[in-house]
Amino acid sequence: MDRLTADWLESPGAREVTGLLTAAGHRALFVGGCVRNALLGLAPGDLDLATDAEPAEVMALAKTAGVKAIPTGIEHGTVTLVAHGEALEVTTFRADVETDGRHAVVRFSRDVAEDAARRDFTMNALYAAPDGALLDPLGGLPDLRAGRVRFIGAPEARIAEDGLRILRFFRFTAWYGAPEEGIDAEGLAACAAAGEALEGLSRERIGHEMVRLLEAPDPAPAVASMQAAGLLARVLPGASAAALAPLVHAEGTLGLAPDTARRLAALGGESPQENLRLSNALAARAARLAEAVGTVQTPAELGYRLGAEEGASVLALLGAPVEALAPLRRGAEAVFPVSAANLRPDYEGAALGARLRALEAEWLAGGMTATREELLGSKG
Repeated sequence: MDRLTADWLESPGAREVTGLLTAAGHRALFVGGCVRNALLGLAPGDLDLATDAEPAEVMALAKTAGVKAIPTGIEHGTVTLVAHGEALEVTTFRADVETDGRHAVVRFSRDVAEDAARRDFTMNALYAAPDGALLDPLGGLPDLRAGRVRFIGAPEARIAEDGLRILRFFRFTAWYGAPEEGIDAEGLAACAAAGEALEGLSRERIGHEMVRLLEAPDPAPAVASMQAAGLLARVLPGASAAALAPLVHAEGTLGLAPDTARRLAALGGESPQENLRLSNALAARAARLAEAVGTVQTPAELGYRLGAEEGASVLALLGAPVEALAPLRRGAEAVFPVSAANLRPDYEGAALGARLRALEAEWLAGGMTATREELLGSKG
């Protein structure tokens, strides 16, 4: 039997919560991301449990055990239990009764296979008992190991249950898909055909998925597939995936970590803050980087004006070679040697600002080597 090993299986919170369920004769199975990530050697993220105990039973068992219980989504079967400072979401096995593409009416189940069948991708329908024993009702383990992101059952049916699964398909492909496998053709065709489902989703949900997609080590192939399927234009009109692959390559050349704002700047598009409900800080930074790409500046000037970190992002967007980093860093460390005090009382007000800008331009054009004395000796 396949078995996973993970430190979180032995954490005090996990042991107490699984223990209170199993001691009462119920199943307690870790499911989803924590199991998938443990098998891939990644951090677990949230710990989610599936159980055959109904929410009221979970609440009662927690009360008896002195464990804090929060009915976070009790109508859909979810109770959050907090033990030893750890929060675990415990959700009753369930099956969908009715869906409208955004919300589902569920019935509780005692059958883990029914619970697995309502999930999105086969690699997310993996369960682990408290001792690490794996349960794979739908054959997701071979897909996970091969890097195949496949919908459970008919992709059209899974998408009809929740239109956000269109974007999740591309995000999961970017994060967990093997490049040699390529994108699942059946899933891609279903997403393309169901594109109108994106219109019914909130911009917040769309933006959250897009940001998580762009955080992947290399989102370029997945985003290119989105564009080819006509889906990128639905979520961000005017955006193009063309600059994303060169950017990812440049990030590797320059030794830069993935950066969402940098990648948003590469995508372009109309009103990304509004269409993706981006935070003010993220939207402003992406716009700043995009604007800097459109100016003609040497690497040294980029470093001087933006700093080494932001300047390197602009270099990556421009596809600059690694040799550009040295002048960039020199520019970031450079200090313009003239201040307003050096020009008074000869210059005041608007004339003072204009003179400072002219001297700074002269200093930059000369490679930032001129001294204060040399600059002040120049004619105004």
